[in-house]
Amino acid sequence: MFNSLSGRLLILTTVFVMLAEILIFVPSIARFRVEYMLDRLERAQIASLTLLADDMIDEDLEAELLRNAEVLNVVLRRDEVRQLVLSSPMPQQIAGTVDLRNDSAAVLIRDALRQLVSRRNDVIRVIGAPVRDAGLLIEVTMETAPMRAAMIDYGLRILVLSAVISVVTALLLFMAMRVFLVKPIKRVVSHMQRYAAAPEDARRIIMPSAGVRELREAEEALQKLQTDLTQALRQKERLAQLGAAVSKVSHDLRNIMTTAQLFTDRIEMSKDPVVARLAPKLVSSISRAVHLCESTLAFGKAEEPGPRLTVFRLADLVEEVLESERLGVGGHPLELRAEMPADMEVRADPEQMHRVLSNLIRNACQSIVTTGKPGEISVRANESVDAWCIAIADTGPGLPPKAQEHLFEPFQGSVRKGGAGLGLAISAELLRGHGGDIQLFKTGSSGSEFRIHLPRGDGTL
Repeated sequence: MFNSLSGRLLILTTVFVMLAEILIFVPSIARFRVEYMLDRLERAQIASLTLLADDMIDEDLEAELLRNAEVLNVVLRRDEVRQLVLSSPMPQQIAGTVDLRNDSAAVLIRDALRQLVSRRNDVIRVIGAPVRDAGLLIEVTMETAPMRAAMIDYGLRILVLSAVISVVTALLLFMAMRVFLVKPIKRVVSHMQRYAAAPEDARRIIMPSAGVRELREAEEALQKLQTDLTQALRQKERLAQLGAAVSKVSHDLRNIMTTAQLFTDRIEMSKDPVVARLAPKLVSSISRAVHLCESTLAFGKAEEPGPRLTVFRLADLVEEVLESERLGVGGHPLELRAEMPADMEVRADPEQMHRVLSNLIRNACQSIVTTGKPGEISVRANESVDAWCIAIADTGPGLPPKAQEHLFEPFQGSVRKGGAGLGLAISAELLRGHGGDIQLFKTGSSGSEFRIHLPRGDGTL
């Protein structure tokens, strides 16, 4: 119980109520002491008025009046005359004086606490103003032991009452917290446990129903989280199935491309000048297709090979990619050009960089061709002390906002109808393998620009 929220709340409430009662107890006990002494002054005044009415009372009656007033002596000051009205033998000297007319609240509280802890039976003088203007002042002497006993009795009654109030208050708060807070929290926890057992089951997603605003906000946040997770798990399952299918297709396609690769030797022997010019590109394309199939199979086994870093001239690779894309666009008025030093060398995996640049340039070509208007694509590159930067810019229509939100996520960032949205995701993954990255630098009606960042690292030239 004490490890639960409601149990700890019960204990804390009891403790805090008791602390509040203790803070109330201190001035209360001081007030009780003042009332006690005022009551003795009033009794002494009544006894003194009896004596003033009849000067000839015997000693026994005088002693009885003092006992009823619970004082030792009574001094009454009337008409500027200070008169000892009632008196009895003093058991000891007066230890102190309490002037109820002038003492501040702080002094009265201090004296009350001292009186409460002191075990001595002292005699004190108490001075106050008579009631109903029966004189200028009244002064009595009294013992402190009976007053201390009355204060202890009063204090114990206050403490018992405080304990009862604190326990009752804590129990009421405990019950209220169980109804309005603990039970709704347990309901949320139960929903979380039920959902965790089968997160793919949308029926187990929590439906917000709490009446407390904060709890309802927590339930709504949990509902959104569970909904997103369920959708993500479904997509993950579909991607796993797709990955298995792609691995099978890639396996068969690799065998087909390997067979096609055997016939390239015959094609290279052709004397046709056009065939002779295109044969090396066909061989290169088939080799890359075989390599892509092998990489896809490795990726399906979570064994994507790391980049094989070599130093090569970037301009040659870019020109090869551009030439392939020029053949792909046919007769569309599209200019593709490279703007970089011819002798600029980078350290990277040529095959993977070819895939990255092909994806970016092919996307740019397709976006321009779909508009039916002329356009141009430029590939620029520069180098600094610690990195190489490659920029691919086009004059296409730009990327829509929806595509920009999930640009580098698989199956999310496709712009073309029917596109899979894998090109940029694969490119980003390949560049991360080089320690680099890719970002959309700008996009709009005037075109888009992507920038590739490749760190030199340990391969500084």
